[in-house]
Amino acid sequence: MSVIRSAGLRGFRAEVESLGGDAEDLAARAGLPVAALDADDVLVPDTAMAGVLELAAAELGRPDLGLRVAARQDLSLLGPLALAIENSPTVADALECTSRYLFVHAPAMRISAEPDPDGVPGVEALRYDVAPPGVAPPRQGTDLSLGSLHRSIRALVGGTYGLRSVDLPYSPLAPVAVYEEFFGVRVRFGRPAARLRLPSSLGSLPLTGRDETVRRLALDFLSRQRPADDQPDDDTDDRPFTHQVRGAVRQLLDSSAPDVVSVARLFGLHPRTLQRRLAAEGSTFAEVLDEARRAAAHRLLVGTDLPLAQVARSVGFAEQAVLTRACRRWFDQTPTRVRAGGQGA
Repeated sequence: MSVIRSAGLRGFRAEVESLGGDAEDLAARAGLPVAALDADDVLVPDTAMAGVLELAAAELGRPDLGLRVAARQDLSLLGPLALAIENSPTVADALECTSRYLFVHAPAMRISAEPDPDGVPGVEALRYDVAPPGVAPPRQGTDLSLGSLHRSIRALVGGTYGLRSVDLPYSPLAPVAVYEEFFGVRVRFGRPAARLRLPSSLGSLPLTGRDETVRRLALDFLSRQRPADDQPDDDTDDRPFTHQVRGAVRQLLDSSAPDVVSVARLFGLHPRTLQRRLAAEGSTFAEVLDEARRAAAHRLLVGTDLPLAQVARSVGFAEQAVLTRACRRWFDQTPTRVRAGGQGA
């Protein structure tokens, strides 16, 4: 199981309440923290997010709920990734950036370009995947994500972009006319994957109003969120569960001192189960937490002028002395020497 930023539910509360539903009750019953309804950076299990959409759609009698929530969203829900996308030179650059860094928002989501499944010259497909191979994709969640992607492309180019048709890998949840009104084109169901079919020439379209400085800053931030900080040219991790836990710990470290209980809760696991799964991949929670603290401490020492006491608190240490001992172990230097010399992590 993976986690996702709660920004993916932006607009859910407003839509549910406009339909007479109780968003907080639905969230609680789906195992979703109520705080996730009103904040962008709560990490929640993707199964809980998919579950609350399905539960709400069924109880409110709105099989088009995913599309209705998508209509309330915009690109800004992706945070720093949105800045990098909006300030890309071309549509192709924006889509490549989305594909490369979408894991910051949701590690299990994938957006990729591929040849047109119909083999039409001058057409290619933008494919959306979220579920592991062989597992049925969450239907409301897929409607929401593909609908939000469609609206984001429209916003980038300032209107229609030549969308040819939309493919969805299940039967229609709402009347077909509802889908076709939303996307503005023919929607085909029961297809092998979720796709937007669009002109190959779209990629070369330049984006206006871009700021290269903003893009560079956003990309710098995103590059430091990579799954393997010590392997900058490799997005893969042959220990998938350890990779997911590492990402959760790194994000939680920004706002709290993560412990095995709180992280296990994110994954819907008992702490002992989380430890067993890490052990099966040759890791432990203590090692993952130590790696995250090491990377965060180095980043703050070398890249900021924060007082050492604040750096210590930011990586979950109660005292500066604990940071000093950790830096001697990690870098064989004191925090002050690491800051002065930019010692590599």
